[in-house]
Amino acid sequence: MAFGAVQIAILALGAVSLGLSAWAIRRDAPLGWEFAQPAAIERGGAPHFETVLDHVPESGIAHSPAIVLTEAGMSVLWFAGSQEAQADVDVVGVDIGPEGALSPVTPRLTSVALGDAFEPRQLVVTLGNTVEREGAAGRLYTTVVSVGGWAMASVAEVEMGADGPRHARKLNLSPLLNRSFLVKSPMVAYADGTHALPAYFEMGGTYGALVRLDGQGRVRDMRRIDGPMKAIQPMIVPLGSERAVAFLRNFDSGSKRLLISRTEDGGRSWETVREMEMPNPSAPVAALGLGGEAILMAVNDDAGDGGILNLVLSEDGGATWRHLRTLEEGGGDARYPMMRALPNGRIALVYSVGAKRGIRAHVFNLAWALGA
Repeated sequence: MAFGAVQIAILALGAVSLGLSAWAIRRDAPLGWEFAQPAAIERGGAPHFETVLDHVPESGIAHSPAIVLTEAGMSVLWFAGSQEAQADVDVVGVDIGPEGALSPVTPRLTSVALGDAFEPRQLVVTLGNTVEREGAAGRLYTTVVSVGGWAMASVAEVEMGADGPRHARKLNLSPLLNRSFLVKSPMVAYADGTHALPAYFEMGGTYGALVRLDGQGRVRDMRRIDGPMKAIQPMIVPLGSERAVAFLRNFDSGSKRLLISRTEDGGRSWETVREMEMPNPSAPVAALGLGGEAILMAVNDDAGDGGILNLVLSEDGGATWRHLRTLEEGGGDARYPMMRALPNGRIALVYSVGAKRGIRAHVFNLAWALGA
């Protein structure tokens, strides 16, 4: 059948689009694949530990807290509402100053305001896990559902203003309607000044992913972290310029162990995800590189009790671990930790408690964690 004028025009436009895309890719500076090395955390000094937040809402849930570093200290953000994945869920938070001064809990992202911030405007049904976009002050990555449930979620970059979101756009992570990607863990820094976003795909063939972004926040590359298990919520810790380890949750409800994968080439390829010896009740972890092979981790390491949360230490890149501190002794539910190094050499740790009914945050130093 002969092509008509409309078909020819469509083909021509397609060819132009492909040509422009190829030109844009060629003119972009290539990404570097060497991890940035974080500043060492001081292990000496007097032991210090304080609980800076112990929040229980009057009703509803408070879950999946995140740490956002600010010039004045830090903010702790979490999602709150009547129940998870409901239309009344918003992202709320508090600001915590360097001396522990605490602001009131206030809404930071609402579904309506975020929907208005998208161009073009779009419906936001509910909100979920949120993390800081590092390297770009005042920006967040949040998990957004516009239709369906978590398996139809997308990741949105949000530019925040004084009164809420000013602009939002969804990251282009999947050709399948750009659905089913979520976030949970802090970003990973590279030596060239760019960052990667740990993400995970939750529909059908579940897997973790390392999403490479350029300085403007454009998705430039994505590498899968997968295997025979349902590996989600990767927590990535660089161990050198090209070496890193990823700890992942097994989404299988019958899971009894934490998952692990490693890269030796800056994240370009990852070994097949496998089980660790460490017990785990299908829960994510928080981890922090301390320099060299040392890793500090907050983990639910009792497969039968999601209320037990411990601090553990590895000094051989995650091969073996020793117990340091018990943070929560069980009998409840303490999950979804996040841990980040503060500029003053201390460490912030947040997690949800009481079966998603509260948020707890601690600030401590390595001298306390190591029992010095």
